[in-house]
Amino acid sequence: MTFQNTLEFAKELDKQDELNNWRNEFIFPQHNGRNVIYFTGNSLGLQPKIAKKYVDDIMNDWANLAVEGHFFAEKPWWDYHERFAEPLSKIVGAKPSEVTVMNTLTINLHLLMVSFYKPTKTRYKIICEEKAFPSDQYMFQTQVKFHSRNLGINPNDAIVEVKRRDGEHNIRLEDILAKIEEVGDELALVLFGGVNYYTGQVFDMKTITNAGHKVGAIVGFDLAHAAGNIKLELHDWNVDFAAWCSYKYMNSGPGNASGCFVHEKHHHADLPRFAGWWGHNKERRFKMEPNFDPIIGADGWQVSNLPVLSLAPYLASVELFAKVGMEKLIKKRNQLTAYLEFILHEIDNEIDGTEFEIITPSNQEERACQLSVFLHGQGRNLFDYLMANGVITDWREPNVIRLAPAPFYCSYEDMYHFGQILKEGIKTIA
Repeated sequence: MTFQNTLEFAKELDKQDELNNWRNEFIFPQHNGRNVIYFTGNSLGLQPKIAKKYVDDIMNDWANLAVEGHFFAEKPWWDYHERFAEPLSKIVGAKPSEVTVMNTLTINLHLLMVSFYKPTKTRYKIICEEKAFPSDQYMFQTQVKFHSRNLGINPNDAIVEVKRRDGEHNIRLEDILAKIEEVGDELALVLFGGVNYYTGQVFDMKTITNAGHKVGAIVGFDLAHAAGNIKLELHDWNVDFAAWCSYKYMNSGPGNASGCFVHEKHHHADLPRFAGWWGHNKERRFKMEPNFDPIIGADGWQVSNLPVLSLAPYLASVELFAKVGMEKLIKKRNQLTAYLEFILHEIDNEIDGTEFEIITPSNQEERACQLSVFLHGQGRNLFDYLMANGVITDWREPNVIRLAPAPFYCSYEDMYHFGQILKEGIKTIA
């Protein structure tokens, strides 16, 4: 398609967009009486309008039923999480028994590492990407230190980062594969982000998983920026485990519950885990038995009874995904992101002395719903101008603005108006 940087063209794209009306299902912050242009679904998704009803339903059940709500609410609390299995499995490409919801993201990754990071004196290394999200880095560091005391290994040797080549913003797949082969028999775990939070680069998880397994390692993924954003086939890719937060592209609310995936090949394995009663045999849970008998499936990794007030808005959003489907969301995501990229290049060409460097891969197979833009010659003042003029975006040091046009609620007209505000901001600051 040949794009045009005009309001009429953007409106025509919206008219043709079969998902355009879904933006009416979300609540937008207001700026001067108008919806903001919202580019931070990669940090916190907008609130679905239906989410409040799902929370209110639980509040009403609590008021009217008290403890009996566990069994007699319209959506009983004791098995509330089971409503996620079918829709979540479709979002991440899994079997329903392979997914569950519990805790929050880094807690779940720690719990999963109890089962899947089993270092020995000779096989103890972890491969991750350079500049992984800080929470993942802290997790790696503390996990390695915890094990190093008993194994006598040097923690500084255990974490192996795959680095970007000099002058490049993204990590080459061939370098990831070469590093896996190089570490070889010393490699215990490969744990990457499915999508790099800073650049928006999508990693080839299928190929990485195959390479890790070839040398005898376990392979897992932090899918914080991937779940609800890209096509995932976790079961078919043979991924061992994964976890994701729900408050970014899945719009569940700030700091909300995490989802987990454990491949069915591990469901009957005698793996170490930190157990709790909600992972115990469901039919015998309330018999208060002394010995842990795990549920077969991902639910067997649950620990405590679930915070249903937090799960309620997550369920509301997951049901929206079930109605629309990832295929349609991805189709719009691709075109919407391409139009945003076109707008950025148009503004760059229109104004002398301006240079935008999009550090997200240009190949659609290696990117999703994010463009990270390096502002050469510009700075924080431009970001502040955008925020003051109704464009909610994200700043990352040293000089990057992250733009995430979420297909559920962003429009082509949003992209056009953003371009005009951006152009005016550059002229004003200059």
